[in-house]
Amino acid sequence: MSRQPEVLWAQRSEKVYLTVSLPDAKDVSVKSEPEGFFSFSASGAQGEPFNFSLELYGPIIPEKSKVHIGLRNIICSIHKEKKGWWKRLLKLEGKPAPYIKVDWNKWCDEDEESGQSDWLASDDDDDGGDESDNEDGLLYLPDLEKARGK
Repeated sequence: MSRQPEVLWAQRSEKVYLTVSLPDAKDVSVKSEPEGFFSFSASGAQGEPFNFSLELYGPIIPEKSKVHIGLRNIICSIHKEKKGWWKRLLKLEGKPAPYIKVDWNKWCDEDEESGQSDWLASDDDDDGGDESDNEDGLLYLPDLEKARGK
């Protein structure tokens, strides 16, 4: 019997990011279809099967989507067919499955996106795309010096 790994999601106007928390994953398989169907399967460190399928809120462009497999998680960058903000991750209304959560570390509100670089570009745009990198990596962390009143 397979299990579902924890899945964190965030979005930008052009992409949705899914971070699958599965350390030492093996045999990772990610499939997506233009209609917005997304499926994931992998084996855990002890060979146990993990998988899930999602029907995303809107259509996507599978050819532009990318997957980065790290030691602790798998980051899927899914390119939206139409630029814009989705109301939610999934097509169906209602509360998503308990293993799907918002990734507040990567979340960007619609009104915040226009003036900022996409700091995730370095993770998923190895081809030198049109997104700029934020070299300090602190885009979503508060300015600690200001917070301390210095």
